[in-house]
Amino acid sequence: MNDSSTERRNGRQERRVLLTVHTGRRDIVDLARTSAARLQQGGIGVRVLDDEAHDLDIPGAEVVAPDESAAQGAEIVMVFGGDGTFLRAAELARYTDAALMGVNLGRVGFLAETEPEAVEETLIAIEECEYSVEERLALRVDVLDAAGTVVGGTWALNEVSVEKAERSRVLDVVIAIDGRPLTSFGCDGVLCATPTGSTAYAFSAGGPVVWPDVEALLLVPTNAHALFARPLVTSPNSVLTVAVPPDGNRARVSADGRRIVEIPDGGRVDVRRANRPVRIARVHAATFGDRLVAKFGLPVRGFRDARHAGPGHELFTSRNVLARDVVTVDGADVEHGRGSGAPATSAREVSGGGTNGGA
Repeated sequence: MNDSSTERRNGRQERRVLLTVHTGRRDIVDLARTSAARLQQGGIGVRVLDDEAHDLDIPGAEVVAPDESAAQGAEIVMVFGGDGTFLRAAELARYTDAALMGVNLGRVGFLAETEPEAVEETLIAIEECEYSVEERLALRVDVLDAAGTVVGGTWALNEVSVEKAERSRVLDVVIAIDGRPLTSFGCDGVLCATPTGSTAYAFSAGGPVVWPDVEALLLVPTNAHALFARPLVTSPNSVLTVAVPPDGNRARVSADGRRIVEIPDGGRVDVRRANRPVRIARVHAATFGDRLVAKFGLPVRGFRDARHAGPGHELFTSRNVLARDVVTVDGADVEHGRGSGAPATSAREVSGGGTNGGA
């Protein structure tokens, strides 16, 4: 808990939470309304975005424009949705001191902290200022023309994708690190990712999983037609350059799948660490390893003595190597004798154990 949180808790600052909500689902809207009422009861002001206010219909909420000023003066930007909604909220919080806190209502949800069943615990933590804030490395992107003049730019939390604009053609690229050419190949594109984004697009492209507190930059080719096109992990202070030839094969930059910048013929993209990190609030004590197990349903027992019952699950007779409780499919605690009384030999391991399932 930092000094500003202490000041807010002691009443020396007015506290505000901005809600960003996936309003396309009724269950998410209902949860956001309930959470807003809970925050207001605790004396915390609630803001909603103008384009979501009608669907949310939260009495007493301050309505703000969905632009860079939306999170000014807010303590938390609370996200109800999946990673796409979280990335939208990151745009709003980008140039403020507000920390992002996500309730995962999507599929995997690595960015979100809280599962729906733990929302009450999270709201209490906000009210009591009992949360920590992580600073995640972000990317700065400069797009240059053939003469080396900067003609565009953007930023990213997860990844920057340099990709071909025409699906029927191969994109030729030259890769350079810190101004020195490294290799060239034809491909569908090149990803420059953060450790936070290593479990997103870069993961699907065969990149490594990097713990989010590691300071590094990742470069991952996508569908490269080359013998040497391995994922690279570089210093956080490196500059990753992807240059495209002036052959008329148009390319573009996609930042977090949300912001597009066209690359001129013969231009290049320079990607480096951004000066300003992204702040993410955490309530639960689950480690990143716990989240990997929970999100991907990873087996955590030795393969020789595990009798698999399906993807991400195992049959077993004792505690796993992480010393978590043995639970049945319906959540009954078998090891401690609280449940249906079914023998431990018929229990299934629930991936992720007792970690609250946060992202």
